[in-house]
Amino acid sequence: MEENTLTTREQVEQDAKNGFRQGLNCSECVLGSFMANFETPFPKDVIALATGFGGGMGHTKNTCGAVTGAVMALSTIVGRKNPAEKETMAERIQELNGIYDIVGRMVEEIKDEYGTLICSELAAPHGDFEGKTRKKSCMQMIGYCAGLAAKYAEEASNTEK
Repeated sequence: MEENTLTTREQVEQDAKNGFRQGLNCSECVLGSFMANFETPFPKDVIALATGFGGGMGHTKNTCGAVTGAVMALSTIVGRKNPAEKETMAERIQELNGIYDIVGRMVEEIKDEYGTLICSELAAPHGDFEGKTRKKSCMQMIGYCAGLAAKYAEEASNTEK
């Protein structure tokens, strides 16, 4: 039996791309592959939250679904489970700022890599939105975003230890 030599990040990337090949939308691919490879406190049917973000939010071609999927994925690890847990507003804001920092760094890294976060701008160079060229480009971005969410989740986990 061959041992799996992929890192968690590589596995998340590969699983996300495979999901796209199987008909999942961009946001579902990223969140689903992430949840399949990381221990999260959420049931698998939470994937339903990602469905509407596909195609740039309801196929409006606004914010890329792979990006929103990555934000949701990372948030399963770094997000607040009980926002009112902190006693004061100042403590709640301080907690948010720490979360926004790591999520914001991930989003900026995606933007630096692709030049935009907008689905229509990402798709435009590839012509027909339903064409193979655009779909291939999206599949690469889906893998990248899923892998980046894994990278930042691992960073957050290592910081907590």
